[in-house]
Amino acid sequence: MNTATQDSMSRYWELEPHHHPEGASTSIGFWVYLMSDCLMFAVLFAVFGVLGSSYAAGPGPKDLFDLELVAVNTAMLLLSSITFGFAMLAMAKGNQGGTLRWLAVTLFFGLCFLAIELYEFRHMIHVGAGPQRSGFLSAFFTLVGTHGLHVTFGSIWLVTLMVQITRKGLIPANQRRMTCLSMFWHFLDVIWIGVFTFVYLLGMI
Repeated sequence: MNTATQDSMSRYWELEPHHHPEGASTSIGFWVYLMSDCLMFAVLFAVFGVLGSSYAAGPGPKDLFDLELVAVNTAMLLLSSITFGFAMLAMAKGNQGGTLRWLAVTLFFGLCFLAIELYEFRHMIHVGAGPQRSGFLSAFFTLVGTHGLHVTFGSIWLVTLMVQITRKGLIPANQRRMTCLSMFWHFLDVIWIGVFTFVYLLGMI
């Protein structure tokens, strides 16, 4: 490459800077995070598949699970995903008040889900079925507890986002954050359907 060509290219890059749109890498980065989370849950499901029948002469699923209570808990999380969808629709219309109201309803259902899960854990530990009792219970508490921690972090993120929207409105940055949280929340919904089917329903059969 001759000197004239190098000078021409240098002037081009000085005069024509190439900027990526603000937040362009956010969605890609968040999808990478979700894929890594998928791998983690896949490992936890695999561990439960191996240890799910290791009761160590202790209680099994039919002795511990209250399927009606778990069904109510599942309904709470499914409803929270629906209300989050309504929040996204309100955001698309530029309705800040409606967005905040639907996010608040989503948070309520999310907290109900966590409360029921904590009640289930407390009851199981109270009757002597803690995570140290058997391989089955260790795998159960790890899988379900990890999902519960994700819902907890999602709820904290939800509160933070509501504060940001209240202070700054539906600015592009907040819309990107809400889109990422929406993907995260629906991802937790899909994972829970797997937990409900693989852990609870199959355990009761």
